[in-house]
Amino acid sequence: MLLSPDGLVNGASNLGGAMHGVHAVHDAHESTIESSEVIPVHPLGVKPLGNQYFATGPTARQALGSIGCMPDEMILQLLEYLDAQSLRNVGSTCKFLRAFCHLEELWKALFLELQTASPGPPSWKGSWRSTVLQLPAEAIAQVECNNVFSDVLHRPFECSHIRLSTYISDIPRENQITRLESLTHDEFERKWSDKPFILANYIEAWPVYKTWSIDGLGKRYPDVNFRAEAVDWPFSAYRTYMDKNDDESPLYLFDKEFAEKTGIDVGQHEGAAYWPPECFGEDLFELLAEERPAHRWLIVGPESSGSTFHKDPNATSAWNAVIQGSKYWLMFPPSVPQPPGVFVSEDSSEVTSPLSIAEYLLSFHAEARKTAGCLEGICRAGEVLFVPSGWWHLVVNIEPGVALTQNFVTKSQKHLTQVLSFLKDKPDQVTGFSRDVTKPYELFVERLQEKQPSLLNETLQEMERKSAGRKRRWEEAVGSNAEADNASGGFSFGFGADDDDDIP
Repeated sequence: MLLSPDGLVNGASNLGGAMHGVHAVHDAHESTIESSEVIPVHPLGVKPLGNQYFATGPTARQALGSIGCMPDEMILQLLEYLDAQSLRNVGSTCKFLRAFCHLEELWKALFLELQTASPGPPSWKGSWRSTVLQLPAEAIAQVECNNVFSDVLHRPFECSHIRLSTYISDIPRENQITRLESLTHDEFERKWSDKPFILANYIEAWPVYKTWSIDGLGKRYPDVNFRAEAVDWPFSAYRTYMDKNDDESPLYLFDKEFAEKTGIDVGQHEGAAYWPPECFGEDLFELLAEERPAHRWLIVGPESSGSTFHKDPNATSAWNAVIQGSKYWLMFPPSVPQPPGVFVSEDSSEVTSPLSIAEYLLSFHAEARKTAGCLEGICRAGEVLFVPSGWWHLVVNIEPGVALTQNFVTKSQKHLTQVLSFLKDKPDQVTGFSRDVTKPYELFVERLQEKQPSLLNETLQEMERKSAGRKRRWEEAVGSNAEADNASGGFSFGFGADDDDDIP
């Protein structure tokens, strides 16, 4: 059983409490409850809502006065409108609001607003609240809030302290991502271009593999600004944040301009810092030269950082090479419309999922593991994981680490068809191109016509064939429905007219 530090039932999984993020905790959470995991004491003494039913004496909520009728979620939404000083003042009124006004996500949002107005490296104080207010540890008042019971407050704390080992161990055999010791380009094209795999023993030859550890990057590029989600920080500042934060969703360094910033060369030539694995063959997006979309990233992050479920942009495939640390991957094929706990809009332009990776693991991991098509694996230092086009994937750092990733387009006609269809049919979802490129589909077709005319013609014919097939199936479905309706005397679409109407 998952217990709070005082031995009471943790959370609302048994007692029907509030939601965290956009999803209620459902039956999949039982897998966590059944574990023997015990989380640490909340720094303010806040307890899950369910513990309120075992408590004696008054609760802190009783001191809220007229706003006591509001649910916790509404109180949190109101606090999101306050500036730093107002939030600090409100937190001084009572223990219940003190606990709410210490929620790190509120202060993180305020910090990002300040960064927008006045960008610059932070003087990190160990938490977002302390950093915004520039409070040293000794200046923080210690006020116990152990009569505050709230899932809205406790759930993020629980998520930030989950044990990843609970979820990444005992992977079912049928779920395990295949590991390969070696792979030729011919084997990749024949057998592996549409299946994930982990390639071992490859990147040890890269010069960066020997030097780009977290410590190595810190020594080489301490003052270089890298993109960490919504902020640009010198690596030294990000390293300080990495080493001391308690975030549910730690900031993830994900920089697309790292090669230019560090002055390294990439490619199959002497002096290159690294190069794409040869087994993947030619990258057709290279035909776009300087006009190609963003395609390669340096990734650095602490334990528990990572990316929630998504598909790679523009229907590209990708490889992800781990230089330091290890990553857990949870993947689903394109045949799965949406992974458990993930909700996709009708046009696939919006993906809604729990606010954090930890929340997903707590609430949906057990269900995901049992879903047909699910694949899981751990990619360790020195290994490369391949993500085929259209595959859903969630990835989380098991330990602090460094990785390099690149998106690409293989010469497989199936893959090229997917990319061209995406660029043509979903122009509003195309990403990564500069503003100067207003017609990515036309540009790519033009370059393919110059360098790969036969492949292009075959691919366009395949796209036309598929389009005609979809149209034919639609017409057959509409026709059969109309015939059935007319035969049964049921409703059918038509235009009503009087006998004297002139209808051609």
